[in-house]
Amino acid sequence: MRAITISGSAQPRLTSGVRLHTDSVTSKGVLLYPEGIIELNETAHEIVSRCDGRSVAEIVQALAKEYDADAAALASDVRETLFDLYRRKLIEWT
Repeated sequence: MRAITISGSAQPRLTSGVRLHTDSVTSKGVLLYPEGIIELNETAHEIVSRCDGRSVAEIVQALAKEYDADAAALASDVRETLFDLYRRKLIEWT
């Protein structure tokens, strides 16, 4: 698998029309968009919930602090998740 290159200063945000929501039946995080719904795992939900104007580096640092984890190890997972959501046109960069 090749490395995902996303700048630490990039600021991900939900694309227009996409909403982060908690499913009332399953209590799981989901992304609602005009064409459908995507159920998020806990990790993806934690990442997406921080796409509020923070940079990728700030998201990584917040997660590392909250979960007492190594930021360098988390950075790859965060970038991979964000890239997948970008590829699906669910987030964009500001």
